[in-house]
Amino acid sequence: MRLRSGRAVRGPGSWARRAAIAGAAAGVAAAAVLLPSTASARPALAAPTALTAAPAPAWASRDGAALHPGVSTTTQGGGTCTSNFLFRGGDGSVYIGQAAHCAGTGESTETDGCTSATMPVGTSVTVRGDRGFTATGTMVYSSWATMQRQGETDPNTCAYNDFALVKLPQEAVAVANPTVPWFGGPTGVSTGGLPAGAQTFSYGNSPVRGGLSALSPKAGVSAGDVGGGWGHTVYTVSPGVPGDSGSAFLDSSGRAIGLLSTLNLAPLPVSNGVSDLSLALAYANTHGELGDVSLVDGTAPFTSTPPGVAPQDLAPPAGPPVGATS
Repeated sequence: MRLRSGRAVRGPGSWARRAAIAGAAAGVAAAAVLLPSTASARPALAAPTALTAAPAPAWASRDGAALHPGVSTTTQGGGTCTSNFLFRGGDGSVYIGQAAHCAGTGESTETDGCTSATMPVGTSVTVRGDRGFTATGTMVYSSWATMQRQGETDPNTCAYNDFALVKLPQEAVAVANPTVPWFGGPTGVSTGGLPAGAQTFSYGNSPVRGGLSALSPKAGVSAGDVGGGWGHTVYTVSPGVPGDSGSAFLDSSGRAIGLLSTLNLAPLPVSNGVSDLSLALAYANTHGELGDVSLVDGTAPFTSTPPGVAPQDLAPPAGPPVGATS
């Protein structure tokens, strides 16, 4: 069973229901039957192209930036989530990524992006950065809305393509930096999946943590790819909590591998589902209406042992029980 992971809940009844299912591990938002665990080949979609049309912004310094991967987003009519990476369009527009289900409006059982209710493209999104910075962006791409418009029928794509882009206003771009907190990077987009046993790193920013940023950096280990490469099953040192949906995941080289999408209860209890970024971005470039969009690399190098984080807190977790499969 897959449960939509980490979107901030909208009422006490919803929290109680999720807490009863997942215990202290995480808040979740929807339930669905798992699709078959693996497929032999990743779907062929157009790769994102390099940007040449517009010069890069003059990014704020890493330490001085008020906006960066991992700031919170609240979608009008949806929920509060954690952003993942920064992206640029060929016209120079700057976007911040979030999970498409952050704009979901349906019941907590709706996780299929091809049928789930969602706010439309054009919906306002409040972006809350550091030191009280707040800006209003616009959701200009949603994989859910796009798949529904396209009449997408591939079950893996429908189940695991969970990606949206929020266009940032100029005042937000002026104080932004694309570097992932604590770890640095990203150093590009990973296109090879996340095989079982591979290590991964993430940064959550749920308001449930009460501003305790030391609880945000997390290490994880992959239990393997699912959905034909559209998703990855990951165990992290601490599972997501309400508001972590959309969080960035990096591989062991600092490349962007995906974003937090679900909490899984079976067959691998309390694992997280991560939507694959390379396929989600390729789908956006193929079927979206923004032209070519590319990931922005961080301005600082990646490290798996960031200063200020106890090494034991980032040691690879044990992962699934022996004999379990994703």
